[in-house]
Amino acid sequence: MSMIHDITTAAGAHKTKRRKGRGESSRGKTCGRGTKGSKARVGTYIKPTYEGGQTELFRRFPIRGFSNDNFEHRFHIVNVADLAKFDEGATVDQAALIAEGLVPDDRLPVKILGNGAVGKKLTVVAGWYSKSAHQKITEAGGTAQNVKGEAFEFPKPKKKFVPREAVKKSKKAAEGDAPAAEGEKKPAGEKKPKPEAENKPEGEKKEA
Repeated sequence: MSMIHDITTAAGAHKTKRRKGRGESSRGKTCGRGTKGSKARVGTYIKPTYEGGQTELFRRFPIRGFSNDNFEHRFHIVNVADLAKFDEGATVDQAALIAEGLVPDDRLPVKILGNGAVGKKLTVVAGWYSKSAHQKITEAGGTAQNVKGEAFEFPKPKKKFVPREAVKKSKKAAEGDAPAAEGEKKPAGEKKPKPEAENKPEGEKKEA
């Protein structure tokens, strides 16, 4: 390419910034900001999705499915094999993991996973453990503690709902509650029969 091309390509590389809002000396009466409005004033901020007052594009899209991203528990992950860097009997907490470069910061709690093996007795302090990691730490003679320094315990499984069985009625109650056969209706004025003793004449009652 020619030398002129090299000069012209570099000409627009360092463009001087326009100095706005410093009186009429800077780009005329409106100082390069146009006429009145929010963009012509100091401290203006317009969010990227703003469309002049109409509904933004991302709100016009339909909602599909469900995401658990806002509700999930996030952790810094450390495997059991990474704990081999620490000495026998050491206390491995988040500060020690940060010092060793296993965890970037303390913004999230630490979760210990069971990839690898533990050959040392360690006191591990973390927010959560997988069941395999907890088993390997305890089998090596160490202890697994939560953030408060207490022995870590997995939550108890929830009880499953067992529906109650239907109440069984006795035979007598079932027979008494049995409805009359279809077509057999008791007359309105019918009385219940009296016991045999009450139906006997007066003389028989005295003899008895």
